[in-house]
Amino acid sequence: MSPIRVFLHPSGNLPTFIYHMKHLLLIVLLAATPTVAVVGQTASRIGVDDLVKDMTSTDTKVKVYNFWATWCGPCIKEMPLFEKLSAGRPDVAVTLVSLDLDLDPDPAKVYKFIERKKIKSRVLMLDERDPNAYIEKIDKRWSGALPATVIINTATGKRLFVQQELKDGDLEKLIADVL
Repeated sequence: MSPIRVFLHPSGNLPTFIYHMKHLLLIVLLAATPTVAVVGQTASRIGVDDLVKDMTSTDTKVKVYNFWATWCGPCIKEMPLFEKLSAGRPDVAVTLVSLDLDLDPDPAKVYKFIERKKIKSRVLMLDERDPNAYIEKIDKRWSGALPATVIINTATGKRLFVQQELKDGDLEKLIADVL
């Protein structure tokens, strides 16, 4: 039987095996750390009652809420309009409300979507499973179809509801209508 050999680090004070294992362990721990790299805002979960409170708070004069889902083609198509509005109009609070959690309670899909699309607007994930429980609370005229947008002038209480895909220029016209 051959003797066990301890290999020393070149400095002579630490066995090479332990020296390399510390580095390997650090690499493994860093690689295993769950991370979600999101550009701009992260998506927070919110219940419908808290969303309604958010919509009626008077912290900003004009608020725009866009209801969308990662599986909705027209929603994705119009999303750059909201990003442009958010970047160009600091006087307007833009919030993108994801309805993905009613079908899949794991928010990872929404996080990945936000990252891939480089969304910088505020994003909320409506944490409700039953659409019938929130549709009327958002707007009584809403059939539940997506995309849907609510524009609110909190100073006057004037409110517009649009249940269709918006085109370039539509948002500015709608905002002008509530002012």
